[in-house]
Amino acid sequence: MRGNSFNGLIPLELFHLANLEFLDLSDNMIERVLPNDVVGLKSLKQLSLDANFIHGQLPEEIGNLIELKQFTVPGNQISGRIPLSILQLRKLEVLNLQNNSFSLEIPADIGSLANLTTLDLSKNRLSGEVPLSVRNMLSGEFLTWFFDLNEMKKLHLGGNKLTWNNNLAIELKWPLPKSISNTHRLLLLDLSKNSFSGNEFPAFGPDSLIAFVDVSSNTFSGKVPSDFRLFTHLDLHGNNISGEFPAFFSQMSSFQVLNLRNNSIKGSISNDLSSHSSLRILDLSNNYLNGEIPQSLGNLTGMIETPNAPLTLSEIFKFPVEIHDLIVNCKKAKQGLSIRNRDIYTFLDLSKNRLSGEIPHSLGGLKSLKLLNLSFNELSGKIPISFGDLESVETLDLSHNSLDGEIPGTFSKLLELNYLDLSNNKLGGKIPGGPQMDTLVDPNMYANNSGLCGVQIEVPCEKDLVLPGPPLRKKQEPMYSWIATGVRYPVGFLSSTAVMYVLGYFNTAPAYHRRGRRRSSLR
Repeated sequence: MRGNSFNGLIPLELFHLANLEFLDLSDNMIERVLPNDVVGLKSLKQLSLDANFIHGQLPEEIGNLIELKQFTVPGNQISGRIPLSILQLRKLEVLNLQNNSFSLEIPADIGSLANLTTLDLSKNRLSGEVPLSVRNMLSGEFLTWFFDLNEMKKLHLGGNKLTWNNNLAIELKWPLPKSISNTHRLLLLDLSKNSFSGNEFPAFGPDSLIAFVDVSSNTFSGKVPSDFRLFTHLDLHGNNISGEFPAFFSQMSSFQVLNLRNNSIKGSISNDLSSHSSLRILDLSNNYLNGEIPQSLGNLTGMIETPNAPLTLSEIFKFPVEIHDLIVNCKKAKQGLSIRNRDIYTFLDLSKNRLSGEIPHSLGGLKSLKLLNLSFNELSGKIPISFGDLESVETLDLSHNSLDGEIPGTFSKLLELNYLDLSNNKLGGKIPGGPQMDTLVDPNMYANNSGLCGVQIEVPCEKDLVLPGPPLRKKQEPMYSWIATGVRYPVGFLSSTAVMYVLGYFNTAPAYHRRGRRRSSLR
């Protein structure tokens, strides 16, 4: 009954179906929460009420559904405390209360539900410390069971007002089963957008097999711990992390996503990051990094080769896997990048640092790169000609640097480019044309440079101006000479005649003849 237009109350008759095992009323317009009497659903194993308009509180009677394995109500307006009776659901594997208005503290013993594979309490109004029982969910015995079931453990607590007691850090030290393979090393931990603080991160232990870690948008400070291992996704953005760029990152070849944006990290970028053959998203923007951009970044295999139809996590694990959007800066705005697109997009963002020197030409070899942002640095020299080989790039931002020379003509090959910013540099010359370049006509993209010209900004280039030249005059010279001669001759003759007339030349002869006749008559 998913995806209809049911509204109002859930019919009471449904709660008397003793043999009913699955009830899915998601994506409807149901407004009222579960009735108090749900005892009749003795066999119910899955109850899904996602994306409705349910408000009010969850009844304590929810704990009577003792056979329940999956209970999901994300995307509603449910408020109040999480019922303590949920602790009676010992068979519960998936508990998803995401995106509601639950408040107060998380039940202290909720981590004692030993069969949980997914606990999602994110995007609520929960407060207080994360219970010790929840931290113990990430301990050895729990993960040993996890390896036996070959399933992914997910803990979402992001988007609340929770705090973290660093004296009770996560300790992941346990005897690992010998049968562990690479396919088992997936566990998700989301602590983002909370009130976690302190000089140290939660300790994950030297053998941690957590794959997805998101502790972004908190107030952690201090240095990045060196005990992260086998991560594929690490998001620490929006904290107050300081110290040098972590050198041990170069030893962690499993990274696919590394986001350290908006912290206080200083020093130079490690020259050994090229060992990250899987790295597809690297965001180091808005820090205090200095020095030159390493040439070795052009060897990041994950940004060179585009994967062919990568498997999603849901396809790998045969059950729904939800990972919250990765927030990236694109086109000068924050945008969410969903897990569905994360495997096909590659981003390299080094903007808003203190990087200097020339842009490495090797970056032009990152053929699968979708976004390259080097803006707001102190880069100089010319834009590499090799950037014309960025065949997949959609966003290219080199603004607010000291780049000079001309824009490479190879930009005409960038057929996917739909956002370009070269403003506030020292560029000059003609802006290249091309199928895409001719569409990038916003003057702000090229503003505050030394002397750019081109059709994109409606500024003509000198060499394109059409002026009459010597070749044109030479062709017309014979005709012009004959016409001039024909005009000068009659004009000159008439002018001479007029002068002679004024001087009386034409009056002399008659006077002479008259005087001659007069003399004759006197004789």
